[in-house]
Amino acid sequence: MSTRRASKRRRTVQKEEAEDRKKQQVKEENEAEVNGGSKTKSPVVVLAHGAGAPSTSDWMIRWKEMLTEALNAAEVVTFDYPYMLGGKRRAPPKAEKLVDFHSNVVKEVAAKYPGHPLIFAGKSMGSRVSCMVAANGIGASAIICLGYPLKGANGATRDELLLQMDVPVMFVQGSKDGLCPLEKLEAVRKKMKCVNELYVIDGGDHSFKIGKKHLQLAESTQEEAEKLAVHAIATFVSNHMKGDDF
Repeated sequence: MSTRRASKRRRTVQKEEAEDRKKQQVKEENEAEVNGGSKTKSPVVVLAHGAGAPSTSDWMIRWKEMLTEALNAAEVVTFDYPYMLGGKRRAPPKAEKLVDFHSNVVKEVAAKYPGHPLIFAGKSMGSRVSCMVAANGIGASAIICLGYPLKGANGATRDELLLQMDVPVMFVQGSKDGLCPLEKLEAVRKKMKCVNELYVIDGGDHSFKIGKKHLQLAESTQEEAEKLAVHAIATFVSNHMKGDDF
């Protein structure tokens, strides 16, 4: 019982500290504007879920928290595509049919945070739709693809969209991801016209889950592996934004 109370107190303290950091961040940004400073505003991230789980899944919540902290984000916005609503699990429509809804979410976020760098991020299908939104002309400073589904249902390599991208793209992929063979992704990356990078989570599957034996051999943990990936994301975003402010 005492352990539970201690854990609850710890979470409360962490939440209060995060709120204090956010207030200080807003204060500094306002002071910079008043003083005519050129300090870059903190980024805002729009994080889209994958095909099979909503924005309230453990995976999405965990990555939202990690990205918020690593990028010092003003906010990491998550949402659910319409097919996820209503409490009944349904198969997703074609990714192209989700672009308009996703675009409207992005526009609302951009209006709420004028002047803040906008980062698109997504898990699997959500990363593909994020790329579609960017390709349609809605500006982003960078796109973070968390487990990009390069391989289509028929096994074909879906590279046409990636070859259109003209903003920096970072791929985070598990080395055992069957939906994105690394050798095929490497071939596509060489053909892409935009700046792009790849971070591989060794032993990770499509959702970055690493087997126990692999972790034991690597003398690591799932949390450590994911934190290293998030650190790489923060470095990538920082390197491709003006006036880095992380």
